[in-house]
Amino acid sequence: MAEPAGFVPPPYPYDRLDRLVPVASAFEGGVVDLSIGTPCDPPIDSVIAALSTSNAERGYPPSIGSDALRQAIRSWLDRRFDLDVPLTQVAACIGTKEFVATTPQYLHLRSPSKDTVLYPAVAYPTYEMGATLAGLRGVPVACRADGALDFASIDAADAARALMLWVNSPSNPTGALTDLGLAAKWGRANGVPVFSDECYVEFTWDGPASTILHHGFDGVIAVHSLSKRSNLAGVRVGFYAGDAELVDYLKEVRKHVGMLVPGPAQAAGAVALGDDAHVVVQRDRYRRRLERLGKVFSAWSGVDVPFPAGGFYLWFDAGDGWEFTERLAREGGALVSPGDFYGAGGAQNVRAAVVQPDDRIERVAQRLGV
Repeated sequence: MAEPAGFVPPPYPYDRLDRLVPVASAFEGGVVDLSIGTPCDPPIDSVIAALSTSNAERGYPPSIGSDALRQAIRSWLDRRFDLDVPLTQVAACIGTKEFVATTPQYLHLRSPSKDTVLYPAVAYPTYEMGATLAGLRGVPVACRADGALDFASIDAADAARALMLWVNSPSNPTGALTDLGLAAKWGRANGVPVFSDECYVEFTWDGPASTILHHGFDGVIAVHSLSKRSNLAGVRVGFYAGDAELVDYLKEVRKHVGMLVPGPAQAAGAVALGDDAHVVVQRDRYRRRLERLGKVFSAWSGVDVPFPAGGFYLWFDAGDGWEFTERLAREGGALVSPGDFYGAGGAQNVRAAVVQPDDRIERVAQRLGV
């Protein structure tokens, strides 16, 4: 009898754009990559200094985060959201992608009778992949017309089997804002822990920035990253905070796995979290680029490109996401992401990350004759 086939990793979404790189690179000045949300702007000098002078590279750093980093997280949560989160309910993670990808496995060990991960139907693909890598069911939750999660659409049978629910506000890729109070209420009513990915919260354009922790700590975890806020994607500093029992459990499991944010990175993270001024500067940059690129794409294509409620992505209905992407590569020398990278429900859409400097965005505008 033939041995059953094992797991074969699917193509990484952005690798599917590789064939368009030579097309876009043929333009003078080369390709302008708007496909991946990798920050391009410089971190502040004090963060760079902390990386090089922390003297924290020799020993093993604490898995939960140094006292300095966790105190900086607590202070930021207090300043930003007027929240007093106990230090014991805060812990560091290596960026947040690894946290998203590995947490379902750890929670399934804790609750083996549960086998389902709920996540937004149009979403960052790692929510689904985390379920897949843990051998669990990934069940997408429908989104409303405004992009927010439709909690009423969750089947009762799926809720009964749910190990966790991911929410993402502001959303990657849509920029939509979800009612986090309703998410917390749904989770508690159904006995499902709610994990709220809030990595773009500093770039909330429609109303004040919000966290699920505003609605109590029980049964919820907020997940944050310095990658976008402070242009530190390469340093890999994130954190999670919330429900005391969940945080304690994850802290202990992750300690055994050896999930350690490097010591110099922890020192840099503490400095970055202590400085709010550079985030204001970054907000202004992203808002300016969103407005400019939206106008460029609309004028060139005739497509309505709305300003997002949050985040630094333009998300719009192009009719056919791949057709728009290929045409832009040919005519503008720029790469964007077709919406099917984020679920079948996004196939008509395109996501453009405004992570290129202003002069590179203007280069695209010139190529397109706008």
